[in-house]
Amino acid sequence: MQTSPWRKLPMSLTELCLDTTLRCGQSFRWRKLDDTWSCALHGRILSIRQDTTNLYYQASFPGSPFERLTPPPSAPRSRADSLPEIVDTEALVHHYFNLGPNLTELYEQWSSVDANFKKKAPRFAGVRILKQDAWEALVGFICSSNNNIIRISQMMDKLCSHYGPLLGYIGASPYHDMPSPMMLADPKVESQLRQLGFGYRAKYLHQTAVQICQKENEKWLDNLRNPESPVLGQKVGTAGEMQPGGRAGYRAAHGELLALQGVGPKVADCVCLMGLGWGEAVPVDTHVWQIAQRDYKFGKGKHSSLTKATYDAVGDRFRSLWGKEAGWAHSVLFTADLRVFSERPSAKMGVKTIKTEGEDLAIDATLASGLVAGTKTEVVETKVKRELEADRQDGSAILKTNTRAKLRIFLSKDQ
Repeated sequence: MQTSPWRKLPMSLTELCLDTTLRCGQSFRWRKLDDTWSCALHGRILSIRQDTTNLYYQASFPGSPFERLTPPPSAPRSRADSLPEIVDTEALVHHYFNLGPNLTELYEQWSSVDANFKKKAPRFAGVRILKQDAWEALVGFICSSNNNIIRISQMMDKLCSHYGPLLGYIGASPYHDMPSPMMLADPKVESQLRQLGFGYRAKYLHQTAVQICQKENEKWLDNLRNPESPVLGQKVGTAGEMQPGGRAGYRAAHGELLALQGVGPKVADCVCLMGLGWGEAVPVDTHVWQIAQRDYKFGKGKHSSLTKATYDAVGDRFRSLWGKEAGWAHSVLFTADLRVFSERPSAKMGVKTIKTEGEDLAIDATLASGLVAGTKTEVVETKVKRELEADRQDGSAILKTNTRAKLRIFLSKDQ
C-alpha cells in the first residue's frame, strides 16, 4: 500500500482543460480543493491538477499514509479490485481522460466544415470526452432526469457514501468508489434511496441494477462498448463503417440501453457517448434542441418540435457535419452555449448577471464556478423582474418562486 509521488504528463490546455471537462456535465464525482481535482476511481483515489504545459497526477491506495481508512467490515469490494494495486496509474490517466485523439486536430477539422463551431470553439478549447466506466455513466445519467449538475453530484455522493467501498480520506472528506450493480439490486435499496431524496429515480436505479444483475453475461454492459474504445487493459478493435445514423454497434447499444428502466433516447445517448465510447452519439435535450433551431435551421416544417423523428434528424445532421466524433463537437457547443447563457444579460459594466426567483435556487456548477480561470461569483439580493425557464438536465438555472437573488459573474479583462 502506498501513495505515489506526483508525476507529470506534458499536456496543453488546448488538449485537455480540466476545469471545463470536469464541470460540463459528463462526470459527477470529482471534487476540487484549491487547484486539485480528486475522485475515487478503480480502487484508488486519483488526484490531478494542471498548469499551462503539464498534467500532474497522484494516486493513493487503501491503507496508505495519505488517508485514514476505516471501512466497515462488510464493505463491498470495488468493481476494479481485481486490478493490481500497484497498477500503472499513468495508464489509467491516459485511459480515463481519453488522451489518444489529437483534440487540436479534431477542432481544426470541425472548424473547417462548420462556421458556427469555428466561431465558438476557440474560447472552449480542451473539452475532451471522458472514457468513463459504463455503469457509472448509466447511474449518473439516470440521476440526471429533471435535474441539474449540482444535485446530480449530490446524489452520486450519497449513493457512493451509502453503498460504495470507502477508499480513504483527503483531509476530513471520505472518498468512496462506485457501488456495484449487485449492491443496488438489494430489495431495500429503493426505499432507502427515496429516503435519501432520489424521488422517482430510486425505482429506476434499483430496477436497472436488478436488470443488469439478471443478465446471463456479467459483462453485458461493457460488451456494448465501442471496440475502438475498450475497457482499460483490453485490446483495441474495429467498429465498422460509419453510417448516417451511426455505426451498427452504436445503434445496437442504444437500442439495448432503452430496455433499461429510466433510460430514454437522451440518457441512452449520454451513456453511449460518455460511458461506452461511441463518439457519434449525440444526446439531444431541450437545450441542444435550442442550439439546433438557432444555429442549424431546425424548428420549421416537419421538424418544428422535438419529436422522435426530429431527435434522430438532429443527430444525423450533426453526424453528417462532424463525422464519427460528432458527440465530441456537440459537447463543445453545449458547453459554449452554457457560457453564452451566463453572459447574455448586461455586459456594459463587465458584470454578467442572471436574475432568478425561486425558493430552490440552483445554479449550474459550470456557471457558479466559472468555466474560465479568473472569474468569481457573488449572489446578492435584488428585485426580481422576470422569470427564466430552463431544462434541468442541461445544468442551467432552475427558477421557481419567492426567492430573490442575482448571480453576478465577474470576468477577468482578457475574457
